[in-house]
Amino acid sequence: MIRPIDRKSQPAWATRRTAIGLILGAPLLGACSGMSSLSNPFSSGPDAGPAGPPQQPQAVGTGQVKVGLVLPLSASGNAGVAALSMKNAAEMALAEFQNPNIQLLIKDDAGSAQGAQQGTQQALDEGAEIILGPLFAASVPATAQLARTRGVSVIAFSTDSSVAGRGVYLLSFLPESDVNRIVEYAAGTGKRSFAALLPDNAYGNVVEAAFKQAVGRKGGRIVAFEKYGADRATAARTVAQALGQADALFIADDGDSVVAVADALTAAGANLKNIQLLGTGLWDNPRVFASPNLQGGLFAAPDPSGFRSFSGRYRTKFGAEPVRTATLAYDAVALVAALARTQGGQRFSAEVLTNPSGFAGIDGLFRFRADGSNERGLAVMRVATGGAQPAAGSPKSFGA
Repeated sequence: MIRPIDRKSQPAWATRRTAIGLILGAPLLGACSGMSSLSNPFSSGPDAGPAGPPQQPQAVGTGQVKVGLVLPLSASGNAGVAALSMKNAAEMALAEFQNPNIQLLIKDDAGSAQGAQQGTQQALDEGAEIILGPLFAASVPATAQLARTRGVSVIAFSTDSSVAGRGVYLLSFLPESDVNRIVEYAAGTGKRSFAALLPDNAYGNVVEAAFKQAVGRKGGRIVAFEKYGADRATAARTVAQALGQADALFIADDGDSVVAVADALTAAGANLKNIQLLGTGLWDNPRVFASPNLQGGLFAAPDPSGFRSFSGRYRTKFGAEPVRTATLAYDAVALVAALARTQGGQRFSAEVLTNPSGFAGIDGLFRFRADGSNERGLAVMRVATGGAQPAAGSPKSFGA
């Protein structure tokens, strides 16, 4: 299950560690219907509405290596729906990975920190060597605190990088990866002067920091930068007046808001045909593709072919469409199954999990950083009326 790596230039001491990189999760990360948009990060808990009945703990698989999986299965609204889809994907990974030496200990945290604490404690008491989950940022510290006391690593699914840390790794779609990829691509095509319009919220704050750092690394300059709340018109007018000095405009928000911002810019007199529009994976939205003002815009996102194949297999097995984050649970289980098979007693150590060569998942390459955040090998997609079109493929390997 290990993709061959050219070791000719590797020193002898590096061979083993590099060889474990690029582990493939199962048959080969397949694919399903069109890629639905990546949800807006930083949702911290379940949607309002009645919660379902608590789900009983469940053990899946008969392997010797026990792995905790903590999900908000009985949480209300979309959270419970997402959790069920992720649980299905985890079981699918186990089924598709031939003879894995894994037993999944599935725990329901009900979307709360207290539930995550209880589920994590149960999994650890039952011998879990690693914890997968929780999903929500507010629940991760409760799991992390217990896991650290046992020297157990955590692979959580939150998109809030502030909850990552020593021994707590995030396998999620982090906005920083989107920003870095799209700025690097734009700079590689000669763009040097950037303008930006971002939402004044937690997501916008994270994107702002990543954007300014990425532009600085590439030797670019920011000629206009504005954040907006409910009133987009004022910020749009300010940026529109400065667009003559810029050759790229970065807008990072969800699909509906991006369309509204583009409309506000046009109303303020901006000609968006004369500037390269840039965005993040949240642009992967039918509203964006249908907007005349956003045609030709570029955004960073996982290559959609992996999700299309995965979704097809999921649909066949469960008779329903997976949520977009289901691939995270699949890749997490496939990863621990592969590490359990190949890495012996050190299988879930920091050295193994932070292998700089990374791993190959459904959504392409990923690797964990020592600080618990991740880096993804993303494609660059172009907005068109029929949907996203590839502008640049995802990388085949990570640089240093």
